[in-house]
Amino acid sequence: MIQTTQVNKILVVDDDKDIVRLVRAYLEQSGFSVDTAYDGGSAMQKIRAETPQLIVLDLMLPDTDGWEITRTVRADPKLAALPIIMLTARADDVDKIVGLEIGADDYITKPFNPREVVARVRTVLRRMQTNGQTTENFKTLRSDALIMDIGRHEVLLDGQPIELTQTEFKLLQLLMENEGYAFTRSELVEKALGYEYDGLDRTLDSHIKNLRKKVETNPKEPRYIQTIYGVGYRFT
Repeated sequence: MIQTTQVNKILVVDDDKDIVRLVRAYLEQSGFSVDTAYDGGSAMQKIRAETPQLIVLDLMLPDTDGWEITRTVRADPKLAALPIIMLTARADDVDKIVGLEIGADDYITKPFNPREVVARVRTVLRRMQTNGQTTENFKTLRSDALIMDIGRHEVLLDGQPIELTQTEFKLLQLLMENEGYAFTRSELVEKALGYEYDGLDRTLDSHIKNLRKKVETNPKEPRYIQTIYGVGYRFT
């Protein structure tokens, strides 16, 4: 029998109590500790007081919507790296892209299979994890004014710390570790985001856009993360 030595706490936020009950049941069956909230105000109180390892967040809430909660979390240095998976009732790509551009790590469209939620939670948490005491964890990557300290999970630009989401950190790490290599979109999605590639071009492009805003002096003329048209991206 497999024993879990560390239980990750997940905060599920949705005003639909049936959805919350269903998602909670599947997550708890999979070994997670689950807390719940049904509105934005309660969610923010629990986020600040208890700091869960991940938030499953509905976009449409009765008071503060999911976009505003995400902006608030990303603007707080103590919470900025907290992973967020958004739930949206609309299949409109605009909702998804906006969510990703303001800092969500992933999104799931309703209606969904609760097993998919569990799978996405595991994938995002896996991206957060490091490899214990391996030498790899203490590696520092450097390119001119941009420095990435893997062990400290820290990125500096011109000596100033940059707050990256877990997804942005993994993307930048993969690109910097393979300087000059032109990654296809499918390679980046599978190696950095942990998904089987299924045409998530716009999802990846949103994450790259966010990353450029943080590490590039002029995101429209990127110095570090270059677009290779017809292929994908490379770090130079």
